[in-house]
Amino acid sequence: MTELDRRLVDRFVEMLAAEAGASRNTLSAYRSDLGAAAKAVPSLSLASSDDLATLGGRWSDLAASTVARRSSALRRFYGFLVDEGERTDDPSATLPRVSHQRPLPKVLYTEEVEALFAAAEDRARSDEPRSLRNLAILELLYGSGLRATELVSLPRAAVRPGQPFLILQGKGAKERLVPISARASEAVGRWRSTMGASSPWLFPSGKSHLSRVRLYQLVRELAADAGIPPDKISPHVLRHAFATHLLAGGADLRVLQALLGHADIATTQIYTHVDSARLIELVNSRHPLADRNR
Repeated sequence: MTELDRRLVDRFVEMLAAEAGASRNTLSAYRSDLGAAAKAVPSLSLASSDDLATLGGRWSDLAASTVARRSSALRRFYGFLVDEGERTDDPSATLPRVSHQRPLPKVLYTEEVEALFAAAEDRARSDEPRSLRNLAILELLYGSGLRATELVSLPRAAVRPGQPFLILQGKGAKERLVPISARASEAVGRWRSTMGASSPWLFPSGKSHLSRVRLYQLVRELAADAGIPPDKISPHVLRHAFATHLLAGGADLRVLQALLGHADIATTQIYTHVDSARLIELVNSRHPLADRNR
């Protein structure tokens, strides 16, 4: 990346942070995608339409989702350069356009969630700290729909007795109100009673808090313990289950959008497709005529 490219990318990222309220992970993703594109053209900021037209061939081995994401990042970058007067033209019309259908998220059946909690609750009866922590984690992931990053970074006093909600700062530094069930509050209280007073985090690990990677491993271990294939579950799958089961229970889509912290309701609407897909699967697999030979 040239010095000019680096300076303009820095300004672009600063704009995303200040005006769009983009999260740290989003900013990092933009830098990564623009950096990858810069390796394929002589100069990212001075690239012509012909330069960008070559990217489709260079990216032919990449996943469609990756190509779509990189093209989107470049279109936004060149739009920024035009707005800032750094360019008089926008060369992005020749960028590859990918017909990318967003995949439906994995969803757990209600029976699988019940098995997951039954196994975790059975272990927690021993009052062993690790088991109490794991139960509290499950209650917050499935009961409140927290993102992995939101959960691991919870401060020690985030969940308070008698307070049925907490205020989170999620993606894009946007605040939202998250409900906390009586079950989750009780589970967190039991776990917190076993903790020392040294850590400011609700789920500490070493000198900091539990990492997202370790959280992912814990959830898979809990799934295996409940007889659920580990590759079927993750912290994000539990968030999806929270949303899908609420929608199936009659929750309003706008309410679900607020609970999940989605900026655009179109993101929330994917759960209507998940619910429909599940209904079709149920008919095909469990209808009395499903196994009957024609």
